[in-house]
Amino acid sequence: MNDLVRQHTALSDSDLEWLHLLVSEWQLLSDLSFADLVLWVPTLDGTRYVSVAQMRPNTGPTSYQDDMVGHLVPRGRRPLLDAALDEGRIVREGDPEWREEVPVRVESIPVRREGRVLGVIARNTNLLTVRTPSRLELTYLQSASDLAQMIAAGTFPFPGEQVDMDSSPRAGDGLVRLDAEGTVQYASPNALSAYHRLGLAADLVGQHLGQITAELAPSRGPVDEALVTLASGYAPREFEVEGNGGVIQLRAIPLKPKGTRIGSLVLLRDVTELRRRERELITKDATIREIHHRVKNNLQTVAALLRLQARRMDSEGGREALNEAVRRVGSIAIVHETLSQNLDERVEFDEIADRVIAMVAEISPGRVTCRRNGRFGILDAEVATPLSMVLTEILQNALEHAFAPGDEGTVEVTAVRGESRADARLLITVQDDGRGLPEGFDPQRAGNLGLQIVRTLVEGELGGSFDMLPGAERGTKVVLDIPVQPQK
Repeated sequence: MNDLVRQHTALSDSDLEWLHLLVSEWQLLSDLSFADLVLWVPTLDGTRYVSVAQMRPNTGPTSYQDDMVGHLVPRGRRPLLDAALDEGRIVREGDPEWREEVPVRVESIPVRREGRVLGVIARNTNLLTVRTPSRLELTYLQSASDLAQMIAAGTFPFPGEQVDMDSSPRAGDGLVRLDAEGTVQYASPNALSAYHRLGLAADLVGQHLGQITAELAPSRGPVDEALVTLASGYAPREFEVEGNGGVIQLRAIPLKPKGTRIGSLVLLRDVTELRRRERELITKDATIREIHHRVKNNLQTVAALLRLQARRMDSEGGREALNEAVRRVGSIAIVHETLSQNLDERVEFDEIADRVIAMVAEISPGRVTCRRNGRFGILDAEVATPLSMVLTEILQNALEHAFAPGDEGTVEVTAVRGESRADARLLITVQDDGRGLPEGFDPQRAGNLGLQIVRTLVEGELGGSFDMLPGAERGTKVVLDIPVQPQK
């Protein structure tokens, strides 16, 4: 719609925002009218109309099999559009049109904003299945007529009250028509069922909706006057009411076809099961986070016990082996701590990498600087946990074997992540400027426990590749190539 309006019309950005607000709401008008809606806007030179939006009803057959958006028609070909635009009134004159052997009633509704007519809504009703309307259908049509008059007067939609139509109640979910005092004139079967879910034993018709809603909702004190006002439809609002184990979502729409409120339309939907599932998911998320928190605490306890045992070891080799185990356990604990703070099983790995680098840097035998370049991005937990251990082992190996006590040097971790689905890989390079690899060293065959862990995790668990090469000038370069999920 933005492109069509800016390409063909003279409407301002604020006018375009009004049209967006209208289009976000007009599914309701289409459903209540049992009709297709097409929004026509005059072109810049005033000689044609361009259709910028279209809506089909959920409550009846469509009048248009084809997509009308983008069509241009010259002025004069559709007289009802001309009359509505020029006179600023709803035009219903004329006989039904025949489209592919289907009779269609055509009406035109001017779209007004701040006294100016921006365009015209063509309301097209398929008359092939016309029959004697029921009380429900009559209420729908009367409400549609009131909304159409409000659109023509520029009082609907309501500025600043844009709703999410994906989650907001629709006409078919449940509809209640109120008079000016808030008394129910008509309640659809779905609306009555929703109120029965709240505990209502009688009929809704003749009841004051605000009072009855406030009485059904549990309250520790007197009747909730705010809820009475909301449910009476005095202002455009969306809210929820819970009682008797049920939850209903309501949306109030004041009806002011001639500038004065004559009543309200209340759309409502039973969302009891939806809210129950949401609460179950919230409980599940909280449980998962608590599990990660407890795992982290248990791992920290294990690390503390290993550290305590290391202090009591007489053997230098045994003490160092226990300290390495402490760091391995610590790297896993960092991942679980991060997961305990998230709502899903995905983590921002850059923070984990920085903490692992800081933890391993504590064992540096000399004045060695460790730093990170690039971004790892968000990773799934099943990737983050083994990758944190791999990074720990590689850094630990570099600090232990690349530098002698007292040496100065640098260990640099670089992460490059492919952004596209075709290049969803994470390339990690760990480069040091230390003494380099020993003569004849083969990283794929080396028996060092740390390198065995790296090979097993990278190739077996992560499905990637691992290599260790001499640096371009000096030192050693470790390269990891790991497949990952594309970033969202």
